[in-house]
Amino acid sequence: GRAPAGEGRRRCVVRASSNGGGGAGEAGGRERFELIAGAAGVLSSAVVCWSEYTLRVTGCGLPPGPGGSLGALEGVSYLCVGSIFLWSLVKKARTGEGLPNGPGGLLGAAGETSFLVVLGGFTLLGLQTQEYGYIPGFFPDANCFG
Repeated sequence: GRAPAGEGRRRCVVRASSNGGGGAGEAGGRERFELIAGAAGVLSSAVVCWSEYTLRVTGCGLPPGPGGSLGALEGVSYLCVGSIFLWSLVKKARTGEGLPNGPGGLLGAAGETSFLVVLGGFTLLGLQTQEYGYIPGFFPDANCFG
């Protein structure tokens, strides 16, 4: 009854992918993540720049807006820019290179823009303290929108 060893068995062929990952599904997921992170980073940088401009001109950040929505957008944007800045900084320290460009160059643009926005923010904090004597808090207070 039994076939000799190796006969009658199916062969399985495994091929390595050239992208170093687990195949098209993983690459597509990473590409989608890079696209979303890049778009969020670029849009968040624009909001933070608007906030920094408003802070420079008025001494206060963006107004809270209807139901606090504009203030919430400002806060989330600062967190997003800070996260991308740190991610890019760690990657530069470890590899000597910044974030990959990603689809449409958005992730690379978000990484580089975050450095400019953070540099502008620290510069603005010094100017704000010198001109107005305070740095506004996260919530409305006596100095801003209180």
